[in-house]
Amino acid sequence: MRMPVLAKPLFAVAAVIVVALADRPAAAQMTIGSPDTGFSIGSPGGPPRLELGVGGFDVTPNRRRDSGIQGDFRAEYHFGDIWLPVFSPFLGADVTTTGGSYVFGGFGFDINIGPSFVITPNGAVGFYQRGNGTKLGSWFEFRTGAEFDYKFEDQSRLGVAVHHISNAGLTKLNPGEQSVLLVYQLPIHW
Repeated sequence: MRMPVLAKPLFAVAAVIVVALADRPAAAQMTIGSPDTGFSIGSPGGPPRLELGVGGFDVTPNRRRDSGIQGDFRAEYHFGDIWLPVFSPFLGADVTTTGGSYVFGGFGFDINIGPSFVITPNGAVGFYQRGNGTKLGSWFEFRTGAEFDYKFEDQSRLGVAVHHISNAGLTKLNPGEQSVLLVYQLPIHW
């Protein structure tokens, strides 16, 4: 009984903090060591990016008849670090070779290792329709994972994205799936 009573005030306080911090410009970056040799969190001042990817969907199939490796094509638009100095929101879509699609939105944050390597943990929520492919148990799915990229001097990136999509137990059927894609991010300078 206590959790619901406490949840409303905590949510209200969290909402006020988020609104207050979201209005700040993206100018902070937490750095450990020197920027060239250490690691830092966030990419303030980084441009928005268009990401294109190709790879496999449901790469760890199970024994279910509808399960199996499918081709996966992805497009994402990354807005840059505009939310709470280090978080980068994004919107995107996946389309599989069996007619499945997943339209999503979420956020991630960059962990820069030296000047050229970037790990970007991220999470998203979205709408899934299976086409003739893997049945994930719900039209509402969550995506978690990370990208491992090499960042070029022009701010473009080449890397590998690894993700898990699941309905988090919202329905009785929840097999989840894993995807692995080769991704390229092109900076957009408006």
